[in-house]
Amino acid sequence: MKSFGFLSFGHYALPGQAGPGAKQTLQDTVEIARQADAIGVNGAYVRVHHFAPQFASPVALLSAMAAVTKNIEVGTGVLDMRYANPLQLAEDIATLDLLSDERVALGVSRGSPEPADKGWEAFGFTAAADNGADLARRNFERFMAALRGEGVATSAPLEKQYPRMYHPGIPLPVMPHAPGAARRVWWGAGSFDSAEQAARDGVNLMSSTLISEADGSSLGELQARQIQRYRDTWAEAGHDWQPRVSVSRSIFPIVDEQSRRMFGLQGGAEQIGSLGEGRQVTFGKTYAAEPDAIIEELAADPSIQAADTLMLTIPNQLGVDANVKILADFAEHIAPALGWVPAGS
Repeated sequence: MKSFGFLSFGHYALPGQAGPGAKQTLQDTVEIARQADAIGVNGAYVRVHHFAPQFASPVALLSAMAAVTKNIEVGTGVLDMRYANPLQLAEDIATLDLLSDERVALGVSRGSPEPADKGWEAFGFTAAADNGADLARRNFERFMAALRGEGVATSAPLEKQYPRMYHPGIPLPVMPHAPGAARRVWWGAGSFDSAEQAARDGVNLMSSTLISEADGSSLGELQARQIQRYRDTWAEAGHDWQPRVSVSRSIFPIVDEQSRRMFGLQGGAEQIGSLGEGRQVTFGKTYAAEPDAIIEELAADPSIQAADTLMLTIPNQLGVDANVKILADFAEHIAPALGWVPAGS
């Protein structure tokens, strides 16, 4: 592990419910990123969901985070490609990447189960598969082509152009173009097969707090096999650069009475369950212990040793102070023992 960041699921209370609302949650996330940047945390990532009280418009939020920080990477973990206009997204990400001095790391995927019935249709998209996998794939491929600067439209006849800029009939890319942004795209892979496809596609691998495999092995063992299959496929594909790999964990260092009161009862074992799609899923555990105990467990986790980036899922509804304390305690008491290199070093 060379870097670590926080991953916020962005839960907020609807009007009439207890807890911070959407406005407070968005503002808190920006402030957490600002303070995390000062600590040296490497990344600030947000989960994206539609038709749910969670983050849904990531580019605006990432822009706000980038505007108040200097070194921290801003990104998603993950953005649902079933809902994305691929060319608009390519323009937005390229613009943000240029404004932020190449600090965007966009995680994308097919998306997870959701409360809406084929909600992407309300956004104007159609899919053949019930889960929209074909739509996500189509949008992803078009997004990557646009982000890489490939032509995605054709110039008009000269008499129809205004202003007259191009020879007629030539391929046109979307603008602006951000060189290198395509190499900072991650695919959120929940299975071995999707990890191998990410390698063939030439994008980084983002493995989450669960994996759609269950054979009695630990999450770390399963993810380590997933990462190895990804890297083997990457080598076979012959890409000319080295990708990044991330894993996510829920970690609460117990370093004083305050953290003991807040998180002392949060620890738990891994579980096997379902996301309602017919496959068993291995869910990660929550780590809540003193630093030495957590260091020992994380050092023995083969997937954390195989990955270069660790994303800490944070309880965003607890507000700024509690979450910044989690990050600061991890940075001070745990991360250095795992090989952490602070952002901006």
